[in-house]
Amino acid sequence: MLESQIAEAEAEIAEIKSSLKGDPATTVQRHIRLLHEYNEIKDIGQGLMGLIAEARGVRQIDVQREYGVGDRD
Repeated sequence: MLESQIAEAEAEIAEIKSSLKGDPATTVQRHIRLLHEYNEIKDIGQGLMGLIAEARGVRQIDVQREYGVGDRD
């Protein structure tokens, strides 16, 4: 009975592993690259909002709120 449960568990593990896409290290590297891209885009957006705020003579947080950008975005 225990051997059949082990065999079932191993089969389930094999099925789950086969459904994973790609090599884990490749996936991690892709995530890191995407995070870098996200951070660069976010920095550019914050810089633009800073320029808008400066041109209007208001605080950057006011511009962020106007465009629906939260404190944690």
